[in-house]
Amino acid sequence: MIKKHLVPCTVILALLVMANVFTYTLPKLKISLKKDGLTTIILPTEELAFNIAQLEFADENLPLYDKKVNSKMKKILASFSYKNLQTNRLHRKAASWFPVIEPILASYGIPNDFKYMPLVESGLQSGTSIKGAAGYWQFMPATARRFGLKVNGVVDERNNLKKSTIAACKYIKKLHSVFKSWTLVAAAYNVGDVHMKKQINKQKQANYFKMKLNRETGGYVYKLISMKEILENPARNGYKNQSAFIAYQETNSKLAIVE
Repeated sequence: MIKKHLVPCTVILALLVMANVFTYTLPKLKISLKKDGLTTIILPTEELAFNIAQLEFADENLPLYDKKVNSKMKKILASFSYKNLQTNRLHRKAASWFPVIEPILASYGIPNDFKYMPLVESGLQSGTSIKGAAGYWQFMPATARRFGLKVNGVVDERNNLKKSTIAACKYIKKLHSVFKSWTLVAAAYNVGDVHMKKQINKQKQANYFKMKLNRETGGYVYKLISMKEILENPARNGYKNQSAFIAYQETNSKLAIVE
């Protein structure tokens, strides 16, 4: 009698185990249509699962088969988490700066991801650097003048967001004509084109992620990727209050993601 019941019980148990293994529950989403045509998707507030392989800069992916690159990316991304920065001012700056920066980048044919550069250059800390770089894009005086900005005792257009962004686009476009890679362009912007050329020739290597560069430049693109990640996906990086950035998204996109 026991054997008769044992077989169907075993089959039922096996089916339950298989159902548990192969079933994936999607996060519950609430979708609503507003009168102005915007679609709002409300995501759960818990931290979202995330694959580091999704990270990229200007459509250039990280070689994540490389353990050193993987480890470095995770380390720098962790340093940009809310737990470490403890501030939402980056989201407020993004909401204020991006509407000015984005159309200028587009008009020069420069990837939208470069909008994160001013946040890395001057968003984390303001003022003039020890070397004399200043403004949203942290131009040195000579470089600023070379690309059309007025820098003198009376006027400093490095502090004008629109004009300095135009100058930055001219510089970035020039760098791309030389290096042909957006990650190398970003690195060259940080360290200077002359130094970058020397390192490429010396190392006989033109892949940013495989090059041995000084600490600041070697981590620069990783910082840009991290800045992009915390602004595009704030909830999964510990940011709980992003009202200013949400307002920016709702104003400039038909798809607004909020908590």
